[in-house]
Amino acid sequence: MYVYADNAATTRVSDAAVSAMLPCLQEFYGNPSSLHTPGQQAKELLEQARATVAECLGAKPEEIYFNAGGSEADNQAMLTAAALGEKQGKKHIITTAFEHHAVLHTAKKLEKQGFEVTYLPVHEDGVVRLEDLEAALRPDTCLVTVMLVNNEIGTIQPVAEIAKLCRERGVLCHTDAVQAVGHIPVNVQELGVDLLSLSGHKFHAPKGVGALYCRKGVRLQNLIEGGAQERGKRGGTENIPGIAAMAAALREATEHLDENARKVTALRERLIEGLSRIPHSVLNGHRTLRCPGTVNFCFEGIEGESLLLWLDAKGIAASSGSACTSGSLDPSHVLLALGLPHEIAHGSLRLSLCADNTDADVDHILQVVPEVVDYLRNISPVWEALEKGEQPHRI
Repeated sequence: MYVYADNAATTRVSDAAVSAMLPCLQEFYGNPSSLHTPGQQAKELLEQARATVAECLGAKPEEIYFNAGGSEADNQAMLTAAALGEKQGKKHIITTAFEHHAVLHTAKKLEKQGFEVTYLPVHEDGVVRLEDLEAALRPDTCLVTVMLVNNEIGTIQPVAEIAKLCRERGVLCHTDAVQAVGHIPVNVQELGVDLLSLSGHKFHAPKGVGALYCRKGVRLQNLIEGGAQERGKRGGTENIPGIAAMAAALREATEHLDENARKVTALRERLIEGLSRIPHSVLNGHRTLRCPGTVNFCFEGIEGESLLLWLDAKGIAASSGSACTSGSLDPSHVLLALGLPHEIAHGSLRLSLCADNTDADVDHILQVVPEVVDYLRNISPVWEALEKGEQPHRI
């Protein structure tokens, strides 16, 4: 059997998404900016999808802007807040040390433009502390951006409390909710954020389509010039097939959120319990304050790339961290932010489940992972030195 356990990287497109997408490819294929009937049919589908996404998020349709995915949304949100802040003489940004690189790289870009960025620690449990944020806030802070669910370890951040603190200080608050939407309850009114990013392929929609929620009253800055699409804020002909599919996938995920969460959480707990029995292993992140499907472990004496290749050969698709950095030989910046040493962070394994996974999948993982870890340790000179006491165990 082959088990797909890398849903945090991407998901299988659902039947509901495919059913919504197909008519847009050959029947309602008009350009929504055109005035003729085919164009207006496409325009109607576009606005229906916008209304659906808004309803699922507790937003207004005019607060939803469609784009190519989470990275684009993160960039536009941050550059918007930075531009608005600069006009007010505010050039300080607060984020965390373990954000997605779409946020971290944009922060570095803004630093080169004269902004000062504070990177909050996330502590050993992978959760931001409100007192750290409160201490970092300044009169010239223009943006706080903290992800709702971490993409590598799955920990849930106190974004509603963060947004409340920002609101009291007159600071814009953005959250990268790419790993949260479709998996845990996400309501922009309850969160109180000004900007929120999401990406369709994380909840069974196609790749290459996402959205940015921008609270009414926040003047969104253009990231892509070229046309009047998305109320003039995102040039380029809208991806109607992808947008329709994403709206259908989000509606389905929202309608089945509770039952899917119960099922996936039960599978996750079985995984954590079983993998914890492997000697010298550690679960990364808070034990329970995490999204339903994500499990991240480190195994001492193991190199992550070898582990992934052996697991694939034995029928398990997994990752060692974010899909966006899987080609890197460097240890995960997320795990380093938790305080793990380089040699331990190198031996990480992320398993991310969804409602498509089964108990049989978990059984297979729990059979194969200990076997592969044992095999790799037996051929590792590092493990031999640890077992002989020549080096101290770190886990």
